[in-house]
Amino acid sequence: MGRTTVSVIGLGAMGMTIAELFSKSGARVTVYNRSAGKAAPLLDKGAALAPDLATAFAASDTVVMCVSNDAAVKELLAAPGVAAAAAARTLIQLTTISAETARGGAAWAREHGARYLAGAIQAAPGQMGQADTPILISGDEQAWAAQRARLSTLGGGLVYLGAEPGAAATMDLATLSWVYGGMLGFLQGALIAQSEGVDVARYGSIVREISPSFGAFFQHEGGVIAAGDFAISQSPLRISVDATERLLQTARRAGLSTELPELTASLFQRALQQNLGDQEVAALIKVMVPDALRASAASKGAPA
Repeated sequence: MGRTTVSVIGLGAMGMTIAELFSKSGARVTVYNRSAGKAAPLLDKGAALAPDLATAFAASDTVVMCVSNDAAVKELLAAPGVAAAAAARTLIQLTTISAETARGGAAWAREHGARYLAGAIQAAPGQMGQADTPILISGDEQAWAAQRARLSTLGGGLVYLGAEPGAAATMDLATLSWVYGGMLGFLQGALIAQSEGVDVARYGSIVREISPSFGAFFQHEGGVIAAGDFAISQSPLRISVDATERLLQTARRAGLSTELPELTASLFQRALQQNLGDQEVAALIKVMVPDALRASAASKGAPA
C-alpha cells in the first residue's frame, strides 16, 4: 500500500499543528496557504508546498481545510480549478463555520463528485493529538468510516454526530454557549471571592474539583429536556430562585457588576411566576423560548 496522502489548506496555528501531526504519522503532506512563507517549517519536515489551491486539492486523496471563517471557506471553494480537482477526493472541513456553511459545503462536494465531512475542533493547538482531544464530526457516513482512523491522528476524542453536515457546527455552538456562560459565571464568582477577601486561586481550584460532578448533573438535565419530562428528579427549580436572588443581593451589597446576576435571577423569577417552581430545574428552558417559537420548538421535541 502507498503512503497516506493529505493536503492541508490553511496554515494558521491550528492548520500548522494539523499538518505537523499528519506528517509525524507518516502521511505524505501537501500544504497550501495564501502566505506561502508560513509553510517553511513544514517544508523542512518533508511537506510539499502547492503553488495554488487546485494543485493542493489534486495532490491528495484527503483534503483538510482549516482557515479563518465562513467567508474564507466560500472564497476558497470558488477558486479557479478547485471544483474539478475535488472530484473523487474527501474534503474534511475543520474551519469553525456556521451550520449553513457546512451544509453548503456538503452540497458543493456532492455537485463535484467529492465526499465531505464537517468537523469542529474543541481544543487549542497545543492540545491536539492527545487521546482525549475532542473533535466533533458530521457528514457522509461512508466518508466517516473511511476517515475515522486518519482523523484519530488529530485527536482520540472523536464524536460522530451523524450524516447531517451541519450537526458538528451546531453542537460546537451549543457547547460554546455553555463555555461562555460558564466563563461569565466563573468571573462573577471571582469578584464575589475578592470582595470578601477569599483566595481567588483557591476558588479556581475548587471549581476544577467540582466540575466533574456538575458535568454529570448537566448531562442528567440534558436527558430531562430531551425526554420532555420535567418531574423533579434531581433539583427542584424553586430552590434556585432563592439562590440566584442571593447572588444578586450579594453583588449589589459589594458594589459589583449586577448584569449577570440580574439576568439570572429574573429568569428564575419568571419561571416561578409561570408555576414552574415544582418542576426540575431544567424547566427554566421553558421561559427562554420566545412565544413565536414555542409551537415550532414543540414540533421538534423541545419544551413548549
